[in-house]
Amino acid sequence: MVKIRLRRKGKKHYPVYDIVVVDARVKRDGKYLERLGYFDPNTQPSTIQINSERAIFWLNQGAQPTDTVRNLLSYEGVLLARHLQFKGKTPEEIEEIVRKHKEIVLARYFRRKELRKKREEAKKKAKEQAEQVTQEQ
Repeated sequence: MVKIRLRRKGKKHYPVYDIVVVDARVKRDGKYLERLGYFDPNTQPSTIQINSERAIFWLNQGAQPTDTVRNLLSYEGVLLARHLQFKGKTPEEIEEIVRKHKEIVLARYFRRKELRKKREEAKKKAKEQAEQVTQEQ
């Protein structure tokens, strides 16, 4: 079986990943059939670069993406573009819809980042209040 998965590169404690097409029996950093792009989780937001045409080709050939790669393909709009191709949309329509999808994903990323920050501040404030109550008693 052919899989689309991540191949680790980079330094210790600073991983960078290639998105590659491999035979499922090959070890994580072993020989691959084709490199589709890369993923750098160390930047804010994470850098994802994928050749969508080749990714769609391999998906149509039956390659199975791992869960992480499926999420990356979804963020980049590759799975959406493939779906729209099956629906018979023109390349211009697909490009416009994928562009809007990427904007929505980026906005969602920043919105969730802000919510995480607010939750952390609320936890910190609750912890400080609990400490004050215990000190008063």
